[in-house]
Amino acid sequence: MISLKPISPLLSAIFMVAITSQVSAQEITVIKDVKQTGKFTIANTLSYAPFEYIDENGKAAGFDIELATAAAKLMEAKLEIQTMPFSNQIPALVAGRNKVAWATFTVTEERLKQVDFVSFLQSGVVVVTTPNKAAAFKMDNALCGKTIALQTGSAADFVADKVSEICTVAGLEIVNKALYPEQKDTIQAVISGRVDARLDDSTAAGYFEKTTNGKQVVVGDAMLPSPLGVAIRKGDTETANMMKAIFDKLIADGTYANILRRYSLTSSGVDTSVIYTNATQLAD
Repeated sequence: MISLKPISPLLSAIFMVAITSQVSAQEITVIKDVKQTGKFTIANTLSYAPFEYIDENGKAAGFDIELATAAAKLMEAKLEIQTMPFSNQIPALVAGRNKVAWATFTVTEERLKQVDFVSFLQSGVVVVTTPNKAAAFKMDNALCGKTIALQTGSAADFVADKVSEICTVAGLEIVNKALYPEQKDTIQAVISGRVDARLDDSTAAGYFEKTTNGKQVVVGDAMLPSPLGVAIRKGDTETANMMKAIFDKLIADGTYANILRRYSLTSSGVDTSVIYTNATQLAD
């Protein structure tokens, strides 16, 4: 595998619940848009399970949707989902067309030049391939020269570029990026054999490993651990403070831990939300 820093262990949700009696979330100040409309509107793809998807009854479901619904309840508002492709969400924020893009964005230096983030998870990027190819991806620099499926604009896309830099230094071929608009397309590309593997968020990869009935397997440790969060307009401190207060409240009262458990995401939980406005906050 590529020698990128592996993801570090996080505080367990059990610990978070144990300290709820000692935690007092800051007062939640609901922004004017929500007060006036009675709606908490988020941009979301509804196409990236287990975070957001349409269930068998045709209803919005997933970790993000449950958490957003709980957030709307704290605001005494109704959750409204503005369905939008992942790659369009940050441009829409920059253009002022919406206030919150809720898509478990990985917080990156490049994205922080355009928007701010409020974190609620932590994750890394992993290699996913078919069982017959798994052994080949356990070697050093295994991604070099391989054709790898990636969702356009995702954290995996950024990681592939970092890996290519390492390949070049080692005198090897760079990663051949096969870009797709949605994660479901990268999954089909791997299963059909059009690519050698794909890169995906570590929090979702295990879910897809299960739902494809072993047709795909996760290989190695997660690379480049990063915070995940909702995106908001650059400099929108009112919305940022509201979202942080809401996340901290949901962490403190145990709602967050319960939702994490339902989606087997406990290992990616955090004990406090953070507002990210510049890349210096990402330095370890």
